[in-house]
Amino acid sequence: MQQRIGQAGSSCISRRIVQAAIRLHRDIGFKKTTVADIARGASMSPANVYRFFASKQAIEEAVVAELFEDVSAAATLVARDGSALERLTAALRAISQLHEHLLENDSKQHELIAAAVRENWAVALSYADRIRGLVRAIIADGQASGELRPGSPMAMTCCLLEAMDGYLNPSRINAATVRPAFDEMMDFCAGALRHAPWGQSIDLAADLRPKAVALG
Repeated sequence: MQQRIGQAGSSCISRRIVQAAIRLHRDIGFKKTTVADIARGASMSPANVYRFFASKQAIEEAVVAELFEDVSAAATLVARDGSALERLTAALRAISQLHEHLLENDSKQHELIAAAVRENWAVALSYADRIRGLVRAIIADGQASGELRPGSPMAMTCCLLEAMDGYLNPSRINAATVRPAFDEMMDFCAGALRHAPWGQSIDLAADLRPKAVALG
């Protein structure tokens, strides 16, 4: 019992530190925020902060992990019902909208998660794995039902996420980007994923292979 109370207390203090960091990131940005600033915001000494986080980077990673957890949970929630394409569209739209909302309403926090993705932080790689896993499972379900064309679910997942990267990747989302609307790009991708009627299937890999040139 005492151990559980101790763990709960530690979790509460860690949360307090993360929340202080989030407030400072919003005010002055993560680059200007120091551990001393965070300690003051959490009403504790820097030495006490270091008891819970080994470095400023570790605090930033905890902030990013919390933000990505919210995005991942939202995408998973909206992707529970409907056809495979409806589920894929709902999940990717939720991710896109949440990142765009953060950019518009909390640009300094958006800058932090963009840096995490750009620099391949472990928390960003873990988040990317979760999204790939979600998308792969939906594609596999769609193939099993006959809605989506056959092929490697992982390869199709990678192709879809690469095509939609400009809408999903925080490091690429910005107001100045000129691009098709989300629905236009998603419709384009859906056309590539749908199962073609028998006799109309297309070997995309074959289309990309170099063709032999007939010599006269």
